Amino acid sequence: MFLFVLRLISFLLAIVAFTFVLPVLCGLWYGEIQTVFCFIIPFVVCMLIAAVMWFVGKSQKTKQLSSRGGYILVAIAWIMTCFLGAVPLFLSGTMESFTDVFFESVSGFSTTGATVLSDVESLPHCINFWRMQMHWLGGMGIIVLTVALLPLLGVGGFQLIKAETTGPDKGKITPKIATTAKILWFIYFGMTLLETFLLVLCGMPFWDALAHSFSTLGTGGFSSKNSSIGFYNSPSIEWICCIFMLLSGINFSLYFLIITGKIKEVFKNTELKAYLLLLFASIAIVSVVILPQYKDLLTSIRLAAFQVVTIVTTTGFATADFTNWVSPAQFIIFLLMFVGGCSGSTGGGFKVIRWVVLGKQASNEIRHILHPHGVFTIRINNEPGRKDLVFSVAAFGFLYAVLVFLTTFVSTFGGLDLISAFTAALSMVGNIGPGFGLVGPSENYGFLVPFVKWWYCFAMLAGRLELYTLILFFFPTFWKK
Repeated sequence: MFLFVLRLISFLLAIVAFTFVLPVLCGLWYGEIQTVFCFIIPFVVCMLIAAVMWFVGKSQKTKQLSSRGGYILVAIAWIMTCFLGAVPLFLSGTMESFTDVFFESVSGFSTTGATVLSDVESLPHCINFWRMQMHWLGGMGIIVLTVALLPLLGVGGFQLIKAETTGPDKGKITPKIATTAKILWFIYFGMTLLETFLLVLCGMPFWDALAHSFSTLGTGGFSSKNSSIGFYNSPSIEWICCIFMLLSGINFSLYFLIITGKIKEVFKNTELKAYLLLLFASIAIVSVVILPQYKDLLTSIRLAAFQVVTIVTTTGFATADFTNWVSPAQFIIFLLMFVGGCSGSTGGGFKVIRWVVLGKQASNEIRHILHPHGVFTIRINNEPGRKDLVFSVAAFGFLYAVLVFLTTFVSTFGGLDLISAFTAALSMVGNIGPGFGLVGPSENYGFLVPFVKWWYCFAMLAGRLELYTLILFFFPTFWKK
């Protein structure tokens, strides 16, 4: 089994190393020859290591991964990928320590978008491009990409998908999980090309447009500009990014249903309806309360829509500093940090469907008090929900809260006030990016002590992998046969 796992890891290592090609092309385009070698050197080394590991494990027969093996492999793959992603940043000398480059890499692949940098515009173009490309790879999931290619090895990948995908329901949209992965990546790739094309039409340079599409579709939030999307001062660019952030926060399996003509099933989706209702209601409220500040309805709607969507989808872009808004608007933004995108999307957070399940169960409890002998079940997508779904969501909610509070406690040792510490914890576990106070949208995380940054790396990865994939390792029963 060890040699078989080694072969899978070598395959993944080669995939991640191959993604260095685009930053190299970007660097060559801008004449950054010296920086390009920060990608070429680890590319060559990784390919050599992957080749050795591949041939060492080649004699091992293909085996079916157990559930435990799937979790272990996914955890190893993500940690290894984050270390590999940090290498070009470290070799370029753009950051002071390996702690900072690893934090930036984890933030990139986990699509958190929290940065330690105060001046990203001083970075080489290819380094900025790589920071944003990490979002794209981590958004849909490097494991999902690997699973799409696993048939080349004769391997099934459901255990890997289950350990990585977001949301309480780990299902398939086609009978074969590899086919599912390919379809998801095809949709993801198509949306990326479409957004890039639209941003170029609006005047954004090609490499910037492609990189910001990576950040948008991956719901990450890294930008090549210090003032994020606000740098371009273009309503059309803001609306394009806003729309694609909204689309990225939707379960990607619904796009497959649309492509196959099953529109009725999309309209029945409970989570989608709750997601859209939440967004439009929040945008309406925030638009009204910030109207006196901007004195223009269209400007208020545009800024409110962008900030609301970027927080709900956990993207973290900014066109305005919401910490300077009036208190009611800040309160809405604060509440939205608890929500997150839809299950099966590239968005992070608690997920809309979990709040829907808890809300419906609360309603049933009230009805049960009024009618003690009644039998009530939650209904999802117009069908009775599984009874164990409520228990699963409640357990996840407990773990989520524990990790947020524990991360808040750790944050206080880094000199953060309570509001900054709590919202930073929400941001890390929910993969959001900005918080309030010292970690607001116009600030960065570079001032934190190394211990807190390393803990944040754990929190970001745990949040991206739905908690269990990393937390399982701390339970002795996980290691017993």
